[in-house]
Formats: sequence, structure tokens, C-alpha cells
Amino acid sequence: MDDKKIKIALFAGGTSPERAVSKSTGAAIYKALKSLGYPTVVIDPAYGKNQPADVEQIFCEKDYAEISNRNYVEAVNSSALDDIDLVFLALHGKWGEDGTVQSLLDLRGVKYTGSNVLSSSLAMDKMMSKILFQHYGIATPRWFAIDKNGVDYKSIAKIIDNSFGYPCVIKPNDQGSTVGLTICKNEDDVESAVKLAHEFANKALIEEYIDGHEMTVALLENKALPVLEIKPKHTLYDYECKYTNGMSEYVVPANIPQEASERLQEQALKAFHALGCTGYGRADFRMDTSFNTFCLEINTLPGMTSTSLVPKMAKAVGISFEELVEKIIKLSL
Repeated sequence: MDDKKIKIALFAGGTSPERAVSKSTGAAIYKALKSLGYPTVVIDPAYGKNQPADVEQIFCEKDYAEISNRNYVEAVNSSALDDIDLVFLALHGKWGEDGTVQSLLDLRGVKYTGSNVLSSSLAMDKMMSKILFQHYGIATPRWFAIDKNGVDYKSIAKIIDNSFGYPCVIKPNDQGSTVGLTICKNEDDVESAVKLAHEFANKALIEEYIDGHEMTVALLENKALPVLEIKPKHTLYDYECKYTNGMSEYVVPANIPQEASERLQEQALKAFHALGCTGYGRADFRMDTSFNTFCLEINTLPGMTSTSLVPKMAKAVGISFEELVEKIIKLSL
């Protein structure tokens, strides 16, 4: 198949709390696809069949029409995908990164970028990811999960005291981009943090806080790219630090001992394979002051914006943004 005749549908937007980030990722990827010469149609599955005539309206901050989860079925089943060779997924979070849209595309018989249904679902479910990490000997912060119904905040505080103490991290079990995440300094913070996490998920994950450094490793073509260290302006690498220019410093390759760097890359690949992921992705870690590493999660559709991490790590080994997009297409086909 002639590369430049491959027809692509770019999915961006969606209905998750990361909708705005997905639009930014989509806009960057669309620009690269145009530069590479791929015929591309852009679809926001949240609009269903009611897609705007102007592609740029999909990437605008203001929504073009009412969005709905039900519209995903219409979008995947529409005639717009009749002659498409590949769906490039620029979706993030629930309904886009959790296996939902992947299962619809599988039923439609259309190939897509990123990992398959099961791996996507496992990676989005932080609790299941941690169970598999532990099974395969991959260090991860100590944790426990709390269901939404029948919450006893005093019991939660007691478990925290007996398990790992404060500070601790409380976050939704199946969200990304630090949506709904709180660092609790003491027992007084627990109730509000759990309630916030439960606004975004049926399970709240309560996790040991690892004091140290924020590290990440991109996986591409079954290889680990150079380790990147994130130095946010805030104590936490939060939403603002992730998506606002100048709010974080990125060091790649990370200025850490070679042994620690190699261990991070090894653990990243091991975690990626533990969940059965393929193609490309990103493994996020905390590293303590003694260079011990703790895997937090795997991102199966990592961000691809101007401030995103995977493009920075790819650039460190001489891969431009356009080349990265092209590699992902070829891996997916």
C-alpha cells in the first residue's frame, strides 16, 4: 500500500473530562498528517453523525453541538469510515482510552492506533494495572481502593494510618491528567479528597505518596526512549503544569545515574508488556531520593500536544513530531 494513499480518520474530542486536551492533541496530529500528505477526515465521536463542515470547529474550545456518549456508536457506524484504512486515536480518558471506542472499531473492522481493547481497559483501570504490576514484580506505590457506595471516612483514615501514613494520594481509579487528584497532608483532607475522586469514578484509589522525582518513559517500536524528568512549578505535576507552557521544566535525558535510567527503561517495558500493550505508549513513575522507582501507570494514548512528553522523548533520539506520527501509523498497520 502506498503510504500517501493510506486514508486516515482522526478521532479527537470525545466526552471525557480530558476533552479539551484531546482537541489539542488532535490539532497537532492533524497538522502533522497534512504535512505528511495523508488524506484525513477528522471526527469527534461525541457529535455522532452531526460533524461540522469546517474541521477547525472540532478543535475549537467552544463545542459545535451537543455532545453525548451515545453518539460514539453513530460516529463509528457512519459512512465516513467506509473507505478508511486507519483511525488515528487522539482521544484521552474515559470512552476513548479505556477500550470503549476500540471495541466499536473492532466490531466495525477498522484498524486503529494504540493498544487493543483489553490492554486499553487494563491500563485505564489503575487498580487492575497495579495488581498486574505486582504480579510481574514491578514496584508500585502501596495502595487500596474504596467503592463509591457506603463510604466510611473514619475507617479510610485508619487504614491510611496503618498502611503508609501521610501525605498520601487520592485519585479516581480510571481518569487521567490528574483529574480529581488530591495530595492529602492529614486526616482532615481525606473526606473531601475521596468525594472529589468519586465525582469522576466509582472507585477512589488511595495511594502511598513517594517523595522524590516525577519520571516518565516513552515506549515506541518495543523500545524504551530516553528517560524524561518533569520539574513542575507546583508541588504536584497537576493539570495546569501539564498543559500550560512554562509551568514545568523537562529534562531529557534525565540527569540521573545511568543505572537508574536503565532500570526505569527496563521497568517501563516490563509494565507495558504486563498489560499486553502494543505500538506506543508512556509509563509514568515516581523515583525516591535513593533512586528507587515506582510505576504509577501506563498511558496507552499519551498526549501529543506542544507540551506533551512523548514527542519530547522522541526528539531526544532525533525523531521529529512528523516522523513520530508516521511511525505510529506504520506500527498500527
